Amino acid sequence: MLENTWNRIIDWFRDRSERSQLIRSFNDSAKNAFIIGEAPTLLKAKISKGERTYRHQFSNWLNSGYRIQAFSGRQLAKDEIKHIGEVILNDNVLVRRLIVLGWDTLEIHGDQGIYGLRWQLKDYIALPQ
Repeated sequence: MLENTWNRIIDWFRDRSERSQLIRSFNDSAKNAFIIGEAPTLLKAKISKGERTYRHQFSNWLNSGYRIQAFSGRQLAKDEIKHIGEVILNDNVLVRRLIVLGWDTLEIHGDQGIYGLRWQLKDYIALPQ
């Protein structure tokens, strides 16, 4: 019984490391895509609190939001924010990875204004009941 508890604690650290690695990898790829002109806007991901009502059985107990901020130098239109979210949500493997690593909320925000959009990740794949 005690051994299972310790194994679970070690898994928490492993998940935290994988979450950090995914953020770093996303940010490096987004930066490179912007530099070479593949992406019109620089994107930067970070962890946020998430939306409590979006929780699922894999949700991280503290910070369950995956926030992407788009640095465009202007306020983004709702359609532009929605398009960025749809690109992420259409990548089924990425959505599953986000969920397994404890995220339940995808948030997209611009660098100006207070407007942003949120999606409940579990709505984009079938989770076991």
